[in-house]
Amino acid sequence: MSAPPDIRETRRDQIFPLLTAAQIARLEPHGKRIPTRRGDVLAEPGERGGRLMVILSGTLEIVRPGMAGEQLVVVHTPGHFAGEISTLRGQGGLVRARVGEPGEVLAIDAQHLRGLLQSDAELSEILMRAFILRRVGLITSQPGDVILIGSRHSAGTLRLQQFLTRNGFPYVNLDVDEDAAVQDLLDRFQVSVDDVPVVLCRGRVLKNPGNEEVADCLGMNPTIDEQRVRDLVVIGAGPAGLASAVYGASEGLDVLVVETSAPGGQAGSSSKIENYLGFPTGISGQALAGRALVQAQKFGAEITVANGAVRLHCPERPYAVEVSKQHRLLARTVVIASGAEYRKLELPEAERFQGVGIYFAATAVEARLCGDEEIIVVGGGNSAGQAAVFLAGACRRVHLLVRSKGLADTMSRYLIRRIHDSPRITLHPYTQIVALEGGVQLERVTWRSRDGPAETHEIGHVFLMMGAVPNTDWLAGCLALDAKGFARTGSDLDSATLAASSWPLHRAPYPFETTLPGVFAAGDVRSGSVKRVASSVGEGSACVQYVHRVLAE
Repeated sequence: MSAPPDIRETRRDQIFPLLTAAQIARLEPHGKRIPTRRGDVLAEPGERGGRLMVILSGTLEIVRPGMAGEQLVVVHTPGHFAGEISTLRGQGGLVRARVGEPGEVLAIDAQHLRGLLQSDAELSEILMRAFILRRVGLITSQPGDVILIGSRHSAGTLRLQQFLTRNGFPYVNLDVDEDAAVQDLLDRFQVSVDDVPVVLCRGRVLKNPGNEEVADCLGMNPTIDEQRVRDLVVIGAGPAGLASAVYGASEGLDVLVVETSAPGGQAGSSSKIENYLGFPTGISGQALAGRALVQAQKFGAEITVANGAVRLHCPERPYAVEVSKQHRLLARTVVIASGAEYRKLELPEAERFQGVGIYFAATAVEARLCGDEEIIVVGGGNSAGQAAVFLAGACRRVHLLVRSKGLADTMSRYLIRRIHDSPRITLHPYTQIVALEGGVQLERVTWRSRDGPAETHEIGHVFLMMGAVPNTDWLAGCLALDAKGFARTGSDLDSATLAASSWPLHRAPYPFETTLPGVFAAGDVRSGSVKRVASSVGEGSACVQYVHRVLAE
């Protein structure tokens, strides 16, 4: 019996697979042969419109520019191909592709690549696996030409770390308080500590930039044609929105997804989801969202991030959705999957400590700030339970504060069992925070239980995961909302509500359809929805069958 293959070699074969002559022959009709000369640069970091390049003869060097010069990633020889996930997404690439030995490549643009991925199952599996693993490798290796200079005492730094990490973009993180090399960089680019956070982005210096400015610099988004009327515009790239995008695009619809920050929504901030069908060992919210995003783009859906919807022009047909920078997107149908946010503490000091002691996500990014300290998690649902269990793995003690008598009515049984079994987690029922104190960042928290006096603790990290506030402010006056601001849909719409909303059709609203014909709501933003990832995915995918009916009317 032969020895099993080395796991590292097997993974390398998946990252850099060698195509057979028959496979290359199937690729030929989708591309164009291009002769190459030594030193030719076929791709640059940040360049949109990247192509899959199959090496037919000669060699192609893949290098990654950085502050210390170029880093060689791999040399492709005949039968190998160049490209990673940005090739499919229409985003700016991360590496430079330079010809070594002259020869010839077969170049396939993104549009033809998507057609190939949908028509050839074998090549789709080979290419998609390589694309995803290559991006993972670029992220974990870290060196690159994007540097974030920040401070753990800066809320803007945490915001940018979350944005880059959750969008799967590799960067080098430097802290002004801990990294000795920072001062040289600040002097070289003529910026001061007061400008932190600073993003060094491919020759540009961005001082305390917004997410949208960073996305533009890195070429994260495809160019959007505002005159094009889409079959479907999806607002939000959480589980519901991505499900709508996958099913809509796979069924031939022209789909555009608009996301305020990063794919995944609230679920994307979860360290580990263990009760989602098909993942018995669990999966992080970011990984689940990343897979769904790639799946949607494989079928042709376009995704734009750092572009939140700010208004729906409901009297117009087709519908017009106004997004950041006053862009207007035209759509025959719309799926509202803008989700919900965790409720904030109703304390005057709470806003000041957001990002510097108060957090609304519990991933490795936030956990690094806590170290071996005591922390607080507020909330009694699954998100709070997942956060408590995850953070207990690194923090000295986790105080779980809930306003009710316990967890049985709001949390999955497996999480309750782990919380009770963990020596590092202390449950505090009937307890809420009543005061926050600190200077630049949070330093002390006072809580009060129903049966005891107020207690003040030297704790500087609070994770808020309580309740849900729907992201529907941008819909005011357009469609029927319930008393808490969630979108009402389908059978939840009685005749009086439809009459008050001037429902214009003889038919009743379809399931998930709002009081605007052809505008649907799915996931956490919908009134009466079950706040679980699986139900959001189901609602988002179910919307698409009714989108088809509306388009056929």
